[in-house]
Amino acid sequence: MDEATQTNRLQQLHQILIEPIADLLPTNPEARVIFMPQSSLFLVPFPALKDEQGKYLIEKHTILTAPSIQVLELTRKQRQRVGVNAPIALGMASLTPLPANDALVVGNPTMPSVPPYPGEKPQPLAPLPGAEAEAKAIAPLLNTQPLIGNQATESAVKQLLPKARIIHLATHGLLDDIRGIGSAIALTPDSLSSSLGKGGQEGGNGLLTAEEILDLKLNAELVVLSACDTGRGRITGDGVVGLSRSLISAGVSSVIVSLWAVPDAPTASLMTEFYTNIQQRKLDKAQALRQAMLTTMKQHPNPRNWAAFTLIGEAE
Repeated sequence: MDEATQTNRLQQLHQILIEPIADLLPTNPEARVIFMPQSSLFLVPFPALKDEQGKYLIEKHTILTAPSIQVLELTRKQRQRVGVNAPIALGMASLTPLPANDALVVGNPTMPSVPPYPGEKPQPLAPLPGAEAEAKAIAPLLNTQPLIGNQATESAVKQLLPKARIIHLATHGLLDDIRGIGSAIALTPDSLSSSLGKGGQEGGNGLLTAEEILDLKLNAELVVLSACDTGRGRITGDGVVGLSRSLISAGVSSVIVSLWAVPDAPTASLMTEFYTNIQQRKLDKAQALRQAMLTTMKQHPNPRNWAAFTLIGEAE
């Protein structure tokens, strides 16, 4: 799609979705606006909707999404539960850095092979050097070491997931828009690692599916899926059945996912800015994502470079 067509569509969507409610929206750009989209509107990049003056919605509002009121109630309870279990080290609630090992950062695993189309011979997914650079830049901000390449096996990641309060996965996301719960995060297959037999569970094929995530008990206050298409899935009456819904069902109070295949370099820049905003500027997650988008927009003006990510659940 060329840039003129893209701009035209973003303006049309603003006209249809935002203009009828514009007078009800807060004038303070830091006040939160939570969208609960229906059907295919789950795939709309609300931050990039453009008004007649050429201003993007994210310039005027702090934006979150939620699949439904029920999910919002669930994430609120989960946020309260996580807050009771451990003093939060995010946002303005605390000035202390995250304790070591409270964060899990994965970047550019040794990719598994998947069939390009059903019935075809499996091919290795392309490596993501930008995701590796992103993980290496973010890990120090979260006081941890990233799992890169062969370290990022499915069994190793599964062992660490329930212990982590912040989880950042910079890798491929695989979309299953038929079943939804077949959507997956690409990790290193256990067979490619020499660390088997060191307490990990064997047999992971390198695809951590939404179905497998449902079986985990997670305690994270934030999961970021910095990958392609991680926010998509089978669209049902009450939301997208996929990775984000599985993570929330497993106990996560805030999830950041992408709505399309995001370019490496702008994503690394946006994510580094996001965590810097949280850890150093003490912004909440929604404000931190908004400011990261506004900063990235200056260097990479096209919305495809900065508007793919959406925060589902809690801002705090």
